Amino acid sequence: MKIWYFSEQPYYPAWDKVAGPVRIEPPSRLVDPKVAHNLLNGYIDEWMLADQLGFNVMVNEHHSTFTCMSVSCMMTLAILARQTKNARLLALGIPVANRNDPFRIAEEIAYADTMSGGRMEIGLVKGTDYELSISNNNPARMMDRYWEAHDIVKAALTSLDGPFSWEGEYFHYRNVNVIPRCYQQPHPPFWIPCHSGSSAREAARRGYTMATFLSGPGAKPTIEAYRDEYLKTFKRSAPLDRLAYLGLFALARDEKTAKDRARRSALWLATEGRTPDGVRLPSGYVSSLDKARVLKDPESAKRFRELLPNGRMVSNPPTADELIEVGMMFSGTPDQVFDQLKTFIGKIGPFGNLITQTGGALESSENMDSMRLFATEVWPRLQELEELKESPVEAA
Repeated sequence: MKIWYFSEQPYYPAWDKVAGPVRIEPPSRLVDPKVAHNLLNGYIDEWMLADQLGFNVMVNEHHSTFTCMSVSCMMTLAILARQTKNARLLALGIPVANRNDPFRIAEEIAYADTMSGGRMEIGLVKGTDYELSISNNNPARMMDRYWEAHDIVKAALTSLDGPFSWEGEYFHYRNVNVIPRCYQQPHPPFWIPCHSGSSAREAARRGYTMATFLSGPGAKPTIEAYRDEYLKTFKRSAPLDRLAYLGLFALARDEKTAKDRARRSALWLATEGRTPDGVRLPSGYVSSLDKARVLKDPESAKRFRELLPNGRMVSNPPTADELIEVGMMFSGTPDQVFDQLKTFIGKIGPFGNLITQTGGALESSENMDSMRLFATEVWPRLQELEELKESPVEAA
């Protein structure tokens, strides 16, 4: 199993300074540049430690929010391409449907891949609904725009014979010519985040790695849909390294400290509902059926609908204990976290990539301690699990 380290790089000191939204609307004057400087450098230090411990690295981006200071995956990964030595560097993801220049995205990917010596991996994503108001893009037919941007990026990365033109429905270029070209040929591996059977099947048909985030028991049908479609398409079982799951992690040597870290880590999920209603789910962003469901039950867009084992509904916002019960968070001593992971894998099936998200309102020293405990006392035991040992036939 490959392990990835991820942080949203939040500016958590401002979360309790505003009563309402922490996205789109809060004033930037609440961000102290000196504090942000220390936090951002601390997050880079965490990834550098991850590289030393044998983790791979995942980075994302969001905009106009206190929950994520990363405004560009590729800006962060360009730094890490120089500062790390061994880790694979995953951008998951680059919101191509919310960005207006796919050619520039392709250039940035190729630059970082070359700088890193071929360690880049690419996740092109649709982008969040609330960030459409920032990019000034039309939500209607957004997935059509996404796939055209995807096709431009892929064509730009693989074209080696000079410039070509692109006359599409959403994008137009006279000359597309990426220099330097990618270190990896024909291009770095592609990932897609998936939270439904339909998106998982699309990822499987393309042979891309699929990742499901914080989906608890909902990961099982998504992973099964991917496996089924991959088998139909390629006539062999999906390799484990094509499947990924992201959960929150907060480890400590003792239970009391671990519970405190889990509570403060869960504060990140509590910000989910702190987004202005006027920018959520604009018409065209989701299907008419999903839009109607949300209009009938507005809270459904803000609540976690996973049922706990005894039939109770997860709280809104969820508690750390509830998140652990449904497999969205793994927290405790190393022994407890190993047992939680073993139980979770037994429920949803094996996967080859585990993305460990730390953070919330935790300091870098706490995240680093958690990371060291996982690397030395949990990860080696995961590698010995029989269900994670792939047969040569499946991996061929």
